Amino acid sequence: MNNYFHIILLSILSVFLQTINIQKVSSQTTKGKLRPVCVYKGDTIPYITLNTVYIYPRIKFKNEKERRRYNKLVRDVKKTLPLAKEIRRAVIETYEYLETLPNEEMRKEHLKNVEKGLKKQYTPKMKKLTFAQGKLLIKLVDRECNSSSYQLVKSFMGSFKAGFYQTFAALFGASLKKEYHPEDKDKSIEKIVILVENGQL
Repeated sequence: MNNYFHIILLSILSVFLQTINIQKVSSQTTKGKLRPVCVYKGDTIPYITLNTVYIYPRIKFKNEKERRRYNKLVRDVKKTLPLAKEIRRAVIETYEYLETLPNEEMRKEHLKNVEKGLKKQYTPKMKKLTFAQGKLLIKLVDRECNSSSYQLVKSFMGSFKAGFYQTFAALFGASLKKEYHPEDKDKSIEKIVILVENGQL
């Protein structure tokens, strides 16, 4: 109830600041940082853009088992989402750097070094994931990169390695080709991701 009260107060404040007759907009320095301000009737007011607040209906669990399943999914998203975002950054950085290299030989050499570095950095983290978290990570990588893990491996390391890793994943009942469907079967995951990203969960 307290949270809803704060949300309502912040919403009212936001609307008020946007609708008042602002006489002058300027910037004010606070501890070395510029802050946008407006001057209203001789009073200097900080001009703050509030983050979007997402409000979903309260979840009604059928039983305790369903509640535990949901709490486990929240925990798994919190654990795997940062990894998916790190992978996205690594993909972007690698792609941008490859574009600067003059020939195919140098690109292949760089990709070998990247692969070694990623294995060294992420193998300990991946070993700590449960099977369910690993499958969730594959989906979240697709969400973050707009490409399945299989497509990413194929793009950077070729069809042979992509096929090898896909076969290896299939032995454990997983698939690197798994896609993310936020409007359909992954709706509940998407809701949790949005709340986690926004600091509401």
